[in-house]
Amino acid sequence: MKQYSEACDQNRDPILAVLKDELAGCHKVLEIGSGTGQHAVYFGKRLPHLSWQTSDVDSSHASINAWLEDAQLPNVGQPLSLDVSEQHWPDGEYDGVFSANTTHIMSWSQVITMFAGIGKLLKQGGVFCLYGPFNYNGEFTSESNERFDNWLKTRDPLSGVRNFEDLEQLARSGDMIFRQDYVMPVNNRLLVWKKQ
Repeated sequence: MKQYSEACDQNRDPILAVLKDELAGCHKVLEIGSGTGQHAVYFGKRLPHLSWQTSDVDSSHASINAWLEDAQLPNVGQPLSLDVSEQHWPDGEYDGVFSANTTHIMSWSQVITMFAGIGKLLKQGGVFCLYGPFNYNGEFTSESNERFDNWLKTRDPLSGVRNFEDLEQLARSGDMIFRQDYVMPVNNRLLVWKKQ
């Protein structure tokens, strides 16, 4: 059941370079949408000061657990069941949240509830790092992102590349202040907010 994503291997080092700085002062991080489990293992090993908590819908847990079992990292926790569209979120507070390639595969209503949940979960001064493709002022940043958006919508009409300005509005509603926009390879970005 151990699944593999080539994209995870391709983007992990640029993401890690940002996380080393942005999560330097954090202790407990929730990863939303851990997917295959590759990112959790890679980042957990290289950020040993963090307690890295994986989470995803139940159908992804087998792969995440397989990666965790092979890695045997003491600071990476087995996946929590988390469907962002549901009311039940993990107990406790976190001073960091990380999510990669999630908002464009969700419906907009799920994106809204995810940001609301993160706003409640994060401690004051906590950091939210969101990786993926984003539009700016309703415009695609590349032709490849536009093609990707079209492909997403044929698969699920409710999905699609999200506008930065819309995400920023959701973040502000959750008392999160925009901090940084990192340019990443292959027309992706890493957006960072900080909880007031």
